[in-house]
Amino acid sequence: MRQGTLAEIRSKLEACRGQRLRLQAYRGRQKVVVREGVLEQTYPNVFTVRLVDDDTPVKRVSYSYSDVLTKTVEISLCEGEERKIACR
Repeated sequence: MRQGTLAEIRSKLEACRGQRLRLQAYRGRQKVVVREGVLEQTYPNVFTVRLVDDDTPVKRVSYSYSDVLTKTVEISLCEGEERKIACR
């Protein structure tokens, strides 16, 4: 696993802190979870997202940068046009 790529993903996410995201997480056996939230914090190995849902109290999820690298989690910015954050 290349460290440069993980650092690139982390720097892209740090630039998006506080913005609304759409997460698409692949959980295995063709189960996909799609959620929207706000990128709350980035840490050395993980990042946290505060989920936006009117039905439940504040809920947070965390993912590692390697989840984004291996495409287990796909992230899109929810601005006027959606842009995917991924490694190239």
